Amino acid sequence: MAVLPAVISVALVISIREPEARQNQSAKGSPISFSSVSRLERGYWIIVAFGAVFTLARFSEAFLILRAQSVGLPVGLVPMIMIVMNLVYATAAYPAGIASDHMSRRMMLVAGLALLVLADLVLALAAVPWQVFAGAVFWGLHMGFTQGLFNKLVADTAPADLRGSAFGIFNLTSGISMLAASVMAGMLWQVIGPQATFFAGAIFAAIAAIGVLVYRVNPVAA
Repeated sequence: MAVLPAVISVALVISIREPEARQNQSAKGSPISFSSVSRLERGYWIIVAFGAVFTLARFSEAFLILRAQSVGLPVGLVPMIMIVMNLVYATAAYPAGIASDHMSRRMMLVAGLALLVLADLVLALAAVPWQVFAGAVFWGLHMGFTQGLFNKLVADTAPADLRGSAFGIFNLTSGISMLAASVMAGMLWQVIGPQATFFAGAIFAAIAAIGVLVYRVNPVAA
């Protein structure tokens, strides 16, 4: 079954035709340099910082599976946690994208972070499997609200000719934050327990939400 979406993805990539490169683009080699990076404005770096703090709150989804096992969900049903989370994510992403075109992006981010806080609290307090499924639903909703929005914010705050580099820096920073978050989450899980892991995630998400509300930057407020 996993082969089917892979085949469809390859077929879609083959069908894409990119526009021809402009003839006046004579620059050769990598565009990444200290001078080019310095052209990325303050608003972009604020988005990168928000993204890093946000990612600290959203550690690996593997902890959802571990949480389901810790409350007694049979091993054969554990993959259903990820299926539910991704179905909710996919369902919410499109309407959330439409909403971001007509609503304050600041409030969209705050709403997504509030959903993450709620997901973490539900997962921290879960005692039976259905509560973990509820947490997975809120987790999927927060991803639908925020993942595409961060991409849009990066695109809006970076010069057109540096957008590829801007996305690379943003994803590198987010990846490092994800690694750090998952290591910390694992340590908390081992030393204190599952509740500590998700309570810590809720705290980081709340800090990120407060930062979005307090620190104004034009692309976020748009």
